[in-house]
Amino acid sequence: MNGKWLERELSPPGALRTRRGISAAEVVSNLVLMDSALLVPLALFLGALIGGGAVATVVAAARRGRVAAEVVSTSVPDGVAQVLDALGSAGVVLDPSNNVVKSSPGAITLGLVWQQTLVHSVLVGLVDRVRRSGDDLTENVDIARGPLGDASIHLTVRVARLGTRFVLLLAEDRTESVRLEAVRRDFVANISHELKTPIGAIGLLAEALEHASDDPEQVRRFAKRMSKESRRLATMTQEIIELSRLQAADALSHPEIVDVDQVISAAVDQNRVTAESNRIALVSGAASRERVWGDETMLVTALHNLIANAVQYSPSPSRVGIGVTAHDDVVEIAVTDQGIGIAEDDLDRVFERFFRVDQARARATGGTGLGLSIVKHVVQNHGGDVRVWSQPGRGSTFTLRLPRAAAESSSTPSSKARP
Repeated sequence: MNGKWLERELSPPGALRTRRGISAAEVVSNLVLMDSALLVPLALFLGALIGGGAVATVVAAARRGRVAAEVVSTSVPDGVAQVLDALGSAGVVLDPSNNVVKSSPGAITLGLVWQQTLVHSVLVGLVDRVRRSGDDLTENVDIARGPLGDASIHLTVRVARLGTRFVLLLAEDRTESVRLEAVRRDFVANISHELKTPIGAIGLLAEALEHASDDPEQVRRFAKRMSKESRRLATMTQEIIELSRLQAADALSHPEIVDVDQVISAAVDQNRVTAESNRIALVSGAASRERVWGDETMLVTALHNLIANAVQYSPSPSRVGIGVTAHDDVVEIAVTDQGIGIAEDDLDRVFERFFRVDQARARATGGTGLGLSIVKHVVQNHGGDVRVWSQPGRGSTFTLRLPRAAAESSSTPSSKARP
């Protein structure tokens, strides 16, 4: 008892000890040392966690920035713009809002694009279909050529995705090929119809000739009609061949200087016998000394057809005049008759294949209805045009208008003549 009291008395003031003799300060010190050892890894862990979160936040923000930039950007993938600029056909690149971000010159020429948008709803519909399905598509469409009139153009359109955002639309103008196909179908149908008449007539005449073999007079009559129909068939065949040749791409590949006076002289000579037999005078003016670039044979054929038509539709007796004028680098060859004339409603159709102003007269004289169509194609191949004035009962005037060859021209041009 006295020993314990003496121990407490000898201890430093304020120093408390445990039952084993360890002071409270030592306990606290030990706890602090132990907590410090745990805090270091804990702090490192917390630091790594916070740093990782910050990095993730920065990366996410950068990704969102890139996505936003892509949405706003109007640039197309590398090389696409150069390809569109080089395209002869129409090409358009559209963004997710269907705004046109790039278009080729052909797209502007065809009127597909206006103020950075697709003009035609049918094209917008094709683009939307590709966005929904993700599959490429190709379709033929007809669209209006412009805001006025009812003319249309025929396009073959291909639409495909261009990356993840853009859509590429390519359009090829097939208007001319569609027109030519329609012309070909009509031409074949017209030929089939027109050839039936002389072929059928020859067949019937041959059958009649067989039954009339004992009657020399009937034999001569039927033989004469067969000869007429065969000549008509041969003429039609020749004109069909000529018209097909004129429609070829290289119909006038090697033009030369042509003397207009020689063309008129040759065409008049070809029609002189027929005109005289019908008491029709062919009157040509003085020498013009004009020259044009072209093919003399073609030009003679065209003028021959005009004179032959004038003779065919003129009363007897009458006259047909052929005159030449030149002005503003254009040579005009006019053929004027005093015939039955052409109704105003038929003026736009006289150059159609197989069209005849007077069906009965054409049948009687063996006309094929191809002569004026040949005239039109010859003149077009020479870079000119043909015009007609007519009044029923007073006659008609057909005028060939051709580019005038310069007086000093002496070499053949490298391409087709053009005004």
